Amino acid sequence: MKANWKQQIDNILRVLDTAGSRTITVFGDYCLDKYLYIDPARDELSVETGLTAYQVDRKALYPGAGGTVTNNLRSLGVHVRCVGLVGSDGEGYDLLKCLEKIGANTEHMVQSESIPTNTYMKPMRRDADGTYSEINRLDMRSFNETACELEDRLIVNLRKALDESHGVVVIEQFLQRNCSAVTDRVRSELAELAVRFPEKFFFVDSRGFAGCYRNVIIKCNDHELSGVITDKDSIANRATQLLSAANARAVVVTVGAKGAFVFERDRVMSLPAFPVEGPLDIVGAGDATNAGTILGLTWGLTLPESVLLGGCVSSITIQQIGVTGTATIEQVKQRLLDAATLWSV
Repeated sequence: MKANWKQQIDNILRVLDTAGSRTITVFGDYCLDKYLYIDPARDELSVETGLTAYQVDRKALYPGAGGTVTNNLRSLGVHVRCVGLVGSDGEGYDLLKCLEKIGANTEHMVQSESIPTNTYMKPMRRDADGTYSEINRLDMRSFNETACELEDRLIVNLRKALDESHGVVVIEQFLQRNCSAVTDRVRSELAELAVRFPEKFFFVDSRGFAGCYRNVIIKCNDHELSGVITDKDSIANRATQLLSAANARAVVVTVGAKGAFVFERDRVMSLPAFPVEGPLDIVGAGDATNAGTILGLTWGLTLPESVLLGGCVSSITIQQIGVTGTATIEQVKQRLLDAATLWSV
């Protein structure tokens, strides 16, 4: 097995050295990750409420969910077209600026005054040793069904972006059905587009509705898979059932430090995880995997090789603490070389 995966790494490295740039559409749920840094030494007592008023002395803004995938793809040199929903509010302004700052194309984002911008507001309180710990998060998102007019605009913009893209990665972040960018109607459109454009890759990461997609590559982790298919014991049984029920091109199941499984019609493959040491921050790990996987597919790698590339990218990002991590091509090459040496021993 070690020698086999060393060969796959060699294949990936050859592609990294020869492949040109790609254009990928990131479709679905976008969020603003808003970190607020609080120094306890500056706490004040509110005159109005008698409660402690936390004083924010700095903030950091990052594009999250689909924005995290976008950030990772841009770091790898990919041209990205963003298609999703954003509110006409301050958070929407900040999110679009974050995406534009990293060089993503936002002309196909759908903006509306009728919705809030999905936002994860993360207060970070300073500890005695100078590090920060996250306290109760404040989330903003819509709990109302997405209007037909917004669905129309999303579908039109997805078709426009797809014309100039080698592939699409779909990010469905939330568990409330039909309340964000990916609705039942939009999933039906994605299924039709995947059939109409078989030369383009459609790769879907859905937290709660993996079984509702058709004609695409479906990716979820083992916990999410348990929520979709509950009447089988093993990952293999559940994934095989999902593959059949969804008429999917393939199913990818990630299992954290144990690696991943790739289920296709004619084979099942178990992929190793890249060894990492030191403190880890797994926030955004799945999005980093998505970025590496869709890029590998558009470069002509096999699905197992692409998922292996995704795992490599993710192993680099989780070592970056307290930020939305990214990986560069040079970092990916070095991690692959290190793994090839380890796995050939």
